[in-house]
Amino acid sequence: MSEKVCLIEATRNEPDRSLCSRLNALIEAEDLLDCIADQDITAVKTHFGESKKLGYVRPLYLKMLGEAIRSRGGMPFLTETSTLYKGNRSDAIRHIAHAHGQGFTPAATGLPIIMADGLFGDEECIVPIEGRIYSSVHLAALFAECNALVVVSHFTGHLAAGFGATLKNIGMGCASRKGKLAQHSTAKPKIVKKKCTGCGTCIRWCPQEAIVLEDKKAAIDSGRCIGCGECLAMCRFDAVKFDWGATYEDLQKKIVEHALGICSLFPEKSLFVNVLTRISKDCDCMGHTFKKIVPDIGILVSRDAVALDAASLDLVEERAGKTLPQLAYDIPYRFQLDYAGEIGFGSREYTLVRM
Repeated sequence: MSEKVCLIEATRNEPDRSLCSRLNALIEAEDLLDCIADQDITAVKTHFGESKKLGYVRPLYLKMLGEAIRSRGGMPFLTETSTLYKGNRSDAIRHIAHAHGQGFTPAATGLPIIMADGLFGDEECIVPIEGRIYSSVHLAALFAECNALVVVSHFTGHLAAGFGATLKNIGMGCASRKGKLAQHSTAKPKIVKKKCTGCGTCIRWCPQEAIVLEDKKAAIDSGRCIGCGECLAMCRFDAVKFDWGATYEDLQKKIVEHALGICSLFPEKSLFVNVLTRISKDCDCMGHTFKKIVPDIGILVSRDAVALDAASLDLVEERAGKTLPQLAYDIPYRFQLDYAGEIGFGSREYTLVRM
């Protein structure tokens, strides 16, 4: 079945305020928040970005969505989960302080931030699914207590999933610490000794302190490594390798099955938004300055997460005139969409409506 995906096309260098206003008009015209009823506790899931230099979705969009949800009688709040690795987003206290530093203050968004997985990322619910890998998945506990879900994602490349958008945002981003570990444990990097210069960059960026110098070459402790891929992104000498043939498929399957779990909590009570501006090679978890890999496209909205990501990916490749592996990481990247279809989750078929 073909699912409707609405597109607001961005003009050249169109400011966020203009795009945000047009998104608000689309939501009103299409009544896209009709799934929210009076007093519905509504989780608004986004990503606050690792650095102000990145292309994450700006607070203005969240403010507009919060106002739109309240206009229907809903009770919205911003939410996120703690990262598996150490850093300024690894627990609720530091993560919320980081979000405020990125501009997501209650004054700017009109929304409080409530972490979905508790203080340390270990508050979870176990949700049964009909997957091929899992019969149940471990998700952040708070989602099971909400009535509706609105997800706002920034489309980017991704060094393990090929690309990150809604499925990545909810599959990894709505999982508990245990759920994240189950997904990340698939992929582990290795050092190509003959290419390693011993510069120490990977050591400084490793969030788990899993890399040391041995005989002036980097060495990875596989027991401490969580497979986040930070070392791959930061190495300038191509000395870090993943065995993608053994890992990318499993990782994408696990992301999709966790996404299926979160969507199962909100049948007919969710809306998904992908922002296709400031599109970069790396996801917004990376701490370095982004470089735009394709001109701004606009904003896509759908009630089907899979259809939304499929349409977003097609538009990126159409606008660039290149495949995503040519733009970002040369790995198989459509598997997450294909696998969703295999397990009967969402629809890869869509009807694009240009607004």
